[in-house]
Amino acid sequence: MKLAAIALTFVALSFPALSQERIAAPEGARVYIISPQNGATVSSPVQVVFGLEGMGVAPAGVEKEKTGHHHLIIDADLPSPNEPVPSDDNYRHFGGGQTQTTVELAPGSHTLQLILGDHNHVPHDPPVVSEKITITVQ
Repeated sequence: MKLAAIALTFVALSFPALSQERIAAPEGARVYIISPQNGATVSSPVQVVFGLEGMGVAPAGVEKEKTGHHHLIIDADLPSPNEPVPSDDNYRHFGGGQTQTTVELAPGSHTLQLILGDHNHVPHDPPVVSEKITITVQ
């Protein structure tokens, strides 16, 4: 048993974690939230429509120049630009190439922000992110 632990430690020390290679974003690329508008009061479910300029949308796993797919950040900060965008209730993935969604949100104030990810869900270099907006759900 001790020999196996030593072997695993050796392997971990011999192969440090590889960082994700980031793909360059085209100059002038921009992602934004078309609706709802910043400051809007809405009811749940909330329809969120994504906008993109200077790039195209491609599904996750499809490596195509000057493309990416949307990730919606709800009530959270931007993720690390050097790793794949997390996937949980705060970081929603749209790897099918979707350009809108409907989300259930509890009554109260919420923030929404978009970040584009490449075919591996890694943000571009520099990251293509929207302005963070605040909405109120009744």
